[in-house]
Amino acid sequence: MLTASPSLRPEAPLRIALYPGSFDPLTRGHVTIVQRGRRIFDEVVVAVARNVSKKSLFTIDERVEMARDVFAHDSGIRVETFDGLLVDYARSIGATALLRGLRAVADFEYENQMASMNHMLAPDIETVFLMADANTFFVSSRLVKEVASLGGDVSTVVPSAVHDRLIARLAKQKGES
Repeated sequence: MLTASPSLRPEAPLRIALYPGSFDPLTRGHVTIVQRGRRIFDEVVVAVARNVSKKSLFTIDERVEMARDVFAHDSGIRVETFDGLLVDYARSIGATALLRGLRAVADFEYENQMASMNHMLAPDIETVFLMADANTFFVSSRLVKEVASLGGDVSTVVPSAVHDRLIARLAKQKGES
């Protein structure tokens, strides 16, 4: 059997996936999607969206800092910010895939619309859907903020680096009102 010497094979380009979102705050559901995506792709870029139409609990810089803290252990995960058209940003960083997590039927309807539009705009960029993990399929950033603001324990659904900042921010807001 003939085999090619590894030194004679052309080097394959990096397979980069872009995982966009507001991550306000980053949840364990987001983390598992990134980790699972990392097993498929050489690099996953967690792209924190600048969304001026959305009122965020954390600033974009805080969200980036928390995500970088959470993913600091893996050099194949990069955290950046972006605004503008997602497919334009994906092309600018060399991403060939958009990574998305699905939790429920409602997610599928929205994500299918977005994937179809992105495919129309950039047929060379694939959307890869990963089903949410059974332990986190019910978790959303909105629900985490709501439960935490009412005094509920969300420590099992957000990374510890996020939990401490979340509780501190909500306490500060409560003190201001």
